Amino acid sequence: MRKTLSQGFRSIQSSSNCRFNQLPNFELKCSYSIYTNQPRLLSSPEPSRNSNHQRSSRDHEGKPSINPYPNETIDTKLPLHFGQLTESEETHESDDEEIDDGADQFDALDLFDKNTVSKNSERNGEINVQQEEDEDEEEMEESGHPLVREACRLISLRHEWNPKLESQLLHLLRTCNPRQVRAVLRSQKDERVAVNFFYWADRQWRYRHAPEVFDEMLKLLSKTKLCESSRRIMRLMIRRGIRRKPKLFAYLMVSYSRAGKLRAAMRVLNLMQKDGIAPDIAVCNTAIHVLVMAKRLEKALCFLDRMQRVGIVPSVVTYNCLIKGFCEAKRITEALDLIQQMTVNGFAPDKVSFYTIMTFLCKEKKIENVRDLLKRMQMEAGLMPDQVTYYTIIHVLAKHGHAEEALEFVREAERNGFRVDSVGYSAVIHAFCHNGLMDQAKEIMSKMLSNGHNPDVVTYTSIVNGFCRLGQIDEAKRMVKHMYKYGCKPNTVTYTSILHGLCRVGRSVEALEMLNKSEEEWWVPSGVSYSVVMHGLRREGKLKQACDLISEMLKKGFFPTTIEINLFLQALCKEGKAKEAKDFMQECLHKGCAINVVNFTTLIHGFCKEGDLEAALSLLDDMYLNNKHPDVYTYTIILDNLGKKGRFEEMTNVIKRMLQRGVSPTPVTYRTVIHRFCLNGKVEELVQILDRMLSKQEFRNSYNMVIEKLCRFGFVDKAYDILPKVLRTGSRNDVASCDLLIGAYLEKGSAMQAYKVACRVFNRNLVPNLEVCERVSKKLNLDGFEIEGRKLREKFVERGIVSPNKL
Repeated sequence: MRKTLSQGFRSIQSSSNCRFNQLPNFELKCSYSIYTNQPRLLSSPEPSRNSNHQRSSRDHEGKPSINPYPNETIDTKLPLHFGQLTESEETHESDDEEIDDGADQFDALDLFDKNTVSKNSERNGEINVQQEEDEDEEEMEESGHPLVREACRLISLRHEWNPKLESQLLHLLRTCNPRQVRAVLRSQKDERVAVNFFYWADRQWRYRHAPEVFDEMLKLLSKTKLCESSRRIMRLMIRRGIRRKPKLFAYLMVSYSRAGKLRAAMRVLNLMQKDGIAPDIAVCNTAIHVLVMAKRLEKALCFLDRMQRVGIVPSVVTYNCLIKGFCEAKRITEALDLIQQMTVNGFAPDKVSFYTIMTFLCKEKKIENVRDLLKRMQMEAGLMPDQVTYYTIIHVLAKHGHAEEALEFVREAERNGFRVDSVGYSAVIHAFCHNGLMDQAKEIMSKMLSNGHNPDVVTYTSIVNGFCRLGQIDEAKRMVKHMYKYGCKPNTVTYTSILHGLCRVGRSVEALEMLNKSEEEWWVPSGVSYSVVMHGLRREGKLKQACDLISEMLKKGFFPTTIEINLFLQALCKEGKAKEAKDFMQECLHKGCAINVVNFTTLIHGFCKEGDLEAALSLLDDMYLNNKHPDVYTYTIILDNLGKKGRFEEMTNVIKRMLQRGVSPTPVTYRTVIHRFCLNGKVEELVQILDRMLSKQEFRNSYNMVIEKLCRFGFVDKAYDILPKVLRTGSRNDVASCDLLIGAYLEKGSAMQAYKVACRVFNRNLVPNLEVCERVSKKLNLDGFEIEGRKLREKFVERGIVSPNKL
């Protein structure tokens, strides 16, 4: 039977299958296609805020468009009438948006009549179970209906969409009853496809969605982060006057919370109040769950008080949500007190209540507390520990690396008459292997065999991976032979573990040979298998073999990531093979691999290191042709190398182009430009380009840096010419720059110029360095300028820095 919404929140007990955690932690790559065509908003609840709707592929006028899902793989063969979501799922709010402490998000509860809310809550609670039972029966009946199967087949042909297929689907749509339409929506593996079909169907002539279809759509979207689509469907229901049940608003809240829009999720209560719909226990449980997710436990407790005030009686699920919140906040004492409070209030805690706390205690390795809680569960709640109880404890302990403790509970479970299967043993074996305790892992596997449990491929793979992590490759290979002996065939993950182990100990060539013999040994390498060997060859400097392997990957349809491509580009450029790196990147680009601006920048840097600036500039133009816009780091590398070559006119043009394209310079860009221009004494050109750069991005110490560089490179008089630009701000950094200029004039032997700089500093109501000025005064006296030297000392006396007696 399908769980009700309130029962859905019993997932606070993390009873996830530990077998998924037993496999080696390789990086997995995948991509998928989504709908990208914009439907007409004939039935949308509100017009889009952006009048220029984004469309992928091409719109009806044939114009190229923008991809609203920049991180997804876009399918370009899509129907023009069976389109994408009608709005971007990205909102202006932050994904980790928190609930404002200063604003009460649930005042709406106090506005409902207590009796109405209480009756509504009781009535909805009575009919929920029957409704869910009916829905389960309906799913079984309608999912295999010929009309449903044919509609799903036509939807699967969306990449070859044409008017004939659309006409067939429209005919089926008008033939299907609402239950069959719901079955079609449920049959879609990607909820985006279901949303697209929902919008397409709603726009068709002589068809209108039944209310239960809206219910089904909101229910499906509650399992995703597509909160904006949920909101639009709810608004469409309000516009059409379709009756709305409290659980639909709960679905909307769940969708918002999954997307991280926690404040928006709580605002759904206000929407219910405006709609005149009283909340029930499912909605309140959802609200408490949202508050717990936002780590607002005090607000969740306040919400519990208010829902009781208006007559909504909390359920065990309500308390379980709060228990989970306390555990996540590491307030275990309050979580235990809440179980006692449940009993006082007449609610019998269930196993989920205890499992939630046990999970936290297992993570913290507090075994004695777990045992005490088991006794309390049995004595106070009358709940006997069963097989699920021990499985929960064993899996959580094993998942967090507490292998010895997990094995202890395995033995205890067997002593109490519970049979631990291969899944439980595999979890413990994986924990031992993760900790490098291979002898214990093998001993447990021997015990499995003696108890009649045949280890499966996951168990063997854990041991193989454990040996490989310790560098014991020969032991890992012997374990593979042992697998065949006991009738267990190694899979791709098993062989990939060995490949990874070989590459870790510097035997990447042997790993490559093993990969090439995969067909002979009857196993199929994955993209991860190729990536492991590829990086092993790269780390050992065997770049030619690594590039050949990537070519083989591309032929078999495995695409390296941008990070992997960049690592190879760096390795090739480091070896002085920028031309080969460019050929490699072009091959990846032509095969359909994702190439980003970082890859182009790495290659540009490689050409610049080899002194081939023309090739680097050509790549800069290629970036625009491939719609990869250079960033500030790309431009900075180009500018630095143009400056090295003394091509300042081109350098100026590149800066202008960078600013025109909206790229703001960074401090590194400023330092690069200033260094190159000052090194060659081109101060006038530098001042002009700096003024243009500063209009786009402020850099307060730019001219201070110019004076510093000019003094270092011997252009002291040119530094004096731009002194007014420094003194106009009057900061301490300006004084330091002036002190540097005064010292440069002293080294040059021009004490009078140093005196002028000091006087200009005093005129700006600033005080230069006393020690430097004393040196200037002595030099002035030696050069016969006693009056100027005395005046300089008097300025310090006037400001109370030097005593008059020292004159």
